[in-house]
Amino acid sequence: MNFETSRAKAIDKLNNFVEKNLSDYSKLRNFDFGPDKRDNVSCLSPYVTHGILNEIEIIKKSLSKFSFSKNEKFIQEVLWRTYWKGWLELRPNVWTDYLVSLNNIREKFVNNKKYLNAIEGNTNIECFNEWVKELKENNYLHNHTRMWFASIWIFTLDLPWQLGAEFFMQHLYDGDAASNTLGWRWVAGEQTQGKHYLASEWNIKKFTNNRFNNIKLNEKAPPKVSGKTYSIVKQNFANPKDIDSDNLLIFENNLSFEITDFKDFEFKKIYLVSNKNENRSIKLSDKVIEFKSLLIKDQEQRIKNQSLECEIIDISEVKKIGENIIGLYPTVGENLDYLNSNDITFDFLYRKLDQHSWQYCNKGFFNFKNYIPKIITMFT
Repeated sequence: MNFETSRAKAIDKLNNFVEKNLSDYSKLRNFDFGPDKRDNVSCLSPYVTHGILNEIEIIKKSLSKFSFSKNEKFIQEVLWRTYWKGWLELRPNVWTDYLVSLNNIREKFVNNKKYLNAIEGNTNIECFNEWVKELKENNYLHNHTRMWFASIWIFTLDLPWQLGAEFFMQHLYDGDAASNTLGWRWVAGEQTQGKHYLASEWNIKKFTNNRFNNIKLNEKAPPKVSGKTYSIVKQNFANPKDIDSDNLLIFENNLSFEITDFKDFEFKKIYLVSNKNENRSIKLSDKVIEFKSLLIKDQEQRIKNQSLECEIIDISEVKKIGENIIGLYPTVGENLDYLNSNDITFDFLYRKLDQHSWQYCNKGFFNFKNYIPKIITMFT
């Protein structure tokens, strides 16, 4: 497991997966063969999360190799993050409520032995302990394993899902507010009320090629119940008309300016915004902060190679820039929280993919899935 911190290496990883392993993706994608055998999945999510690669270029590359019908499952998985982000954009209070509840739960569990054993991988469940180690060492887990992990955390170890979601965010290279928070809510049974995900011994054994034994789980636990429902908040994702000559802010989710919808506009100066732990509600591990920092530096160099003026700044310095600011939209999460809590306001630029896709995120993914062919047709 090696996530090199450059767009060039990310493109190499994409090309290699499409040429060598995409053909077997649908058949093998649910298998976790271990951290040294990841050829059955793309491992591109850390780059998609940070905008090093975008969803459309990945889909285009896959379609240059195989037809949509052959690629459908892979394309759906690529667009899951787009869907989760859109769903949260329409219900941003889910994120703010999560942070409030997390803060309260943290205080109650700060010295809880069961919780401390879980995050140190000292439980009596071998596979879970191995996944804790893998998460901390590689900052990545197979998607199927994330589901098992969350289910064991919530229903067998009987720990709050909010703390589990925080643990993932602290260590995953591909952690983002939408996919992570909503994924944990889904496993718990709060995302789709009354429908949870229960890990089972047979399923884990089958899809890990019997790598683990003695998997004793609570396989009959009821879903967690939340009495709270969230109505859709009407949003305007339209772009302003006058864009040129402004200072452009780029946050950690859009780190490939040269392939954005706005690459041909003439900005006065480009600022790459770094957000260290001082201004985060969830404190990230040193490795994740370093990963983000190196990706930002790689973007800085690529922008400077285009003879454009560019500078890396801390998010606390945004206020010093002054007027005539516009920003690539950071999406619901820590960066937007900082801007809002410090009364920093300016216009945002939204990706065409998001503008078009988020209108279909008002319901579940199965509804969104019906619009994927239409979305693909618009952008490929």
